[in-house]
Amino acid sequence: MTQPILEARQLSRSFGHVRALIDCDFDIAPGEVVAIIGDNGAGKSTLVKALTGNLALDSGEILFEGRPVSINTPQEATALGMEVVYQDLALAPHLNPVQNMYLGREIPRKGILGKLGFMDEKSMTEAARNSFAELGGTVRSMTAPIGSMSGGQRQQVAIARAISWADKIVFLDEPTAALGVVQTQNVLDSIKRVRDKGIAVVLISHSMPHVLEVADRVQVLRLGTRVATYNAADTSVEQLVGAMTGALDKKGDAA
Repeated sequence: MTQPILEARQLSRSFGHVRALIDCDFDIAPGEVVAIIGDNGAGKSTLVKALTGNLALDSGEILFEGRPVSINTPQEATALGMEVVYQDLALAPHLNPVQNMYLGREIPRKGILGKLGFMDEKSMTEAARNSFAELGGTVRSMTAPIGSMSGGQRQQVAIARAISWADKIVFLDEPTAALGVVQTQNVLDSIKRVRDKGIAVVLISHSMPHVLEVADRVQVLRLGTRVATYNAADTSVEQLVGAMTGALDKKGDAA
């Protein structure tokens, strides 16, 4: 494997007497899809929050492109080229897809109108439309509020927004949860397109078939620690479940 674009070494974090991460490791290379799997309470969300500046660590080291870094805020993660799509999507339901895409990153019009606060709606709409099309998006209206759209369309907007601003890594937290069959396949296809652009994708999912369809590698967390890493092409649902539950040891043998 090439040098990881993002690597975590021996990360630990406790909440009172609860140890959420215990000397946890993680790594991902450019243009790679790595799935993080584990049972509830395994530390998946805690790990992602720590890697993206949403949670302080008790100890451990994070390296970005081979250099030690401190990622203390989401803004610092964004500055490194990382974006996160959380399970709740963090979209503004009263705004349309274009407004959500450019929320906090609006493009002002040129000249005096821009200085007066007028936005370049045409440029933003065109760029948003291109982003949706590039991902095979199913967003049918650029002007309707997000709250009136299907779960699949909202998911497409959230992913397209992340990809538009991330040039290094996209984190996807349960991106297919509560979606229909067609919508789910659109999201999985979008993940493959993102990877093909050379952007690393970190996928958190409880769906083992989806993980095996899109991931290059699978890293298994149990009780706050990475206990196994598999090449997706060489593993099975049974092996992954065994590693998650502790039925298999790190080498994939019966415990």
